[in-house]
This record gives sequence, C-alpha cells and structure tokens, in this order.
Amino acid sequence: STQSTGSSGINAEYGVGADYIEFREFRYFLLSLRQYFEYYAAFARSDADGDKRIDLVEFRKAKPMMEKWVGRIGDIEGEFNSIDKNGGGMILFDEFCEWAIKKNLDLEDDVEHAAY
Repeated sequence: STQSTGSSGINAEYGVGADYIEFREFRYFLLSLRQYFEYYAAFARSDADGDKRIDLVEFRKAKPMMEKWVGRIGDIEGEFNSIDKNGGGMILFDEFCEWAIKKNLDLEDDVEHAAY
C-alpha cells in the first residue's frame, strides 16, 4: 500500500517528513556533509588533547590557525565565551559548528568545490 502525503510533504500516517533522501536532495546532503566534515577537521585540529572539547588554553593556542580560517579574532577570551553557549568552560562540537557557520569558516588546505 502507498502512503499519502499532503501538499506539505508530511507523511499523514506518521506526522513527519519522509525518512529518506530523495534524488533531488542528494547533492545538497553531500555538500552539507562535506561542510560538517570540514568543521570537524577544524575542531579536531584545535582540540589539542583530543578530549572532544576545546578549553580556553587550547583556543588561545589555536588562534593563529583559526584566524586563517575565519579572519581576525580580537578578544580571544570574549570570542571563546561567545562560542561557549552553555557556559561550561569548554567549547563543544555543536557550539563550534554554530560559530563556524556564522564566521564562514574555511580551512586553507581543503579541496574546494572545483568538482561540483
């Protein structure tokens, strides 16, 4: 049996959108996946001790590298605190991604979109 969806694309039986990627969405999915991989690579380079969190000491040490990716960072402690949304004293990956998106983070050594 087929399931009908309304004009909104929401599955009437489950109340959610389809749980698969349609062909027309696949390129966007791959581009998004690539972008988050770039954020992960930047995060991992900044996380010196590998504990999946960036503390203020690591952030300070990574400043020269990060400035290549996002431009000048003036007040390093202020920037750190603005990224650390939950105030835990550590930047978590989701907080880092939110900041990276706002700053248009771009690794200097990645392969750009030439093949796209």
